[in-house]
Amino acid sequence: MVEKMPNYGGQAVIEGVMMRGGKAVAIAMRDPDKNIVIHTEELGGIYRSRAAQVPFVRGLVILWDALGLGMRALTISANLQTGDDEQLEGPMLYLTLGISLALGAALFFLIPAGVGQLLERFLGVNSWWSNLAEGAARLALLIGYIWAIGLMPDVKRVYAYHGAEHKTINAFEDGAELTPEVVATYSREHARCGTAFLLTLVLISVLVFSLLGPMPFGWKIASRLLFIPVIAMLAYEYIRWTANHLDSPFVRALVKPNLALQRLTTREPSLDILEVGIAAFNAMRAAEAESAARAGDSPPKQAVNENKGVVI
Repeated sequence: MVEKMPNYGGQAVIEGVMMRGGKAVAIAMRDPDKNIVIHTEELGGIYRSRAAQVPFVRGLVILWDALGLGMRALTISANLQTGDDEQLEGPMLYLTLGISLALGAALFFLIPAGVGQLLERFLGVNSWWSNLAEGAARLALLIGYIWAIGLMPDVKRVYAYHGAEHKTINAFEDGAELTPEVVATYSREHARCGTAFLLTLVLISVLVFSLLGPMPFGWKIASRLLFIPVIAMLAYEYIRWTANHLDSPFVRALVKPNLALQRLTTREPSLDILEVGIAAFNAMRAAEAESAARAGDSPPKQAVNENKGVVI
């Protein structure tokens, strides 16, 4: 019987990579002296809770927790570079997360809605075409934003660590030896990437908002905000479903746009960057095994076949 893969994911941080399992998370970072520093901690029970197993509901639960975890990881990696011991947690963490989400909603949902409304009011286009234009504006903003920040040298480094994260997980899922030279041969694209989730979110929003039909501008703005959780749930389930059916040629064709966009959010990592990604993954696996031993559970599976979850 082929064993199933645990829910492994991760994200790039400043001069490092975070790897997340079901019970533990590890962050490997290069300090200013070029040494690899490892931070590990156990995850809360949210990933193993009943809510995290319920279709659609699990998307919101896991994504919210992953956003908070990712922001903490970024803070830890930034503090390592500056020597600051202060961590972002508690009310301040969630206030920062809330502000970030509000700015994201304004940029990628409210501004495009305004574009669609202007087309309706001044050019007389019908609601279907204005909603389509709104979706095109949202997609253009997303791609333009990703491309523009990718021109910054510091972000280029983060994108390289993002590539290392994907390559490491791809190599593990293939059962390969996790050495920089071997991992370098694997793709820097992954079907469960957060970039894929964002593109799916935008494309589903075009369909959902088009079905809503014409409405006053105030209601249009309200609907764009109220439907964000619904669209996020749909996008999460779509990414999860496609990741579990990549053996189908039809599904592989469906995910090609998602993989293509990752060419903007990842860069080919050097061997020293790959070393950090591998260190994070191995540290996470070790922490998972320790957690399982304390709880009397089975250790993480070695054989890998089934893809689940979202790589954040």
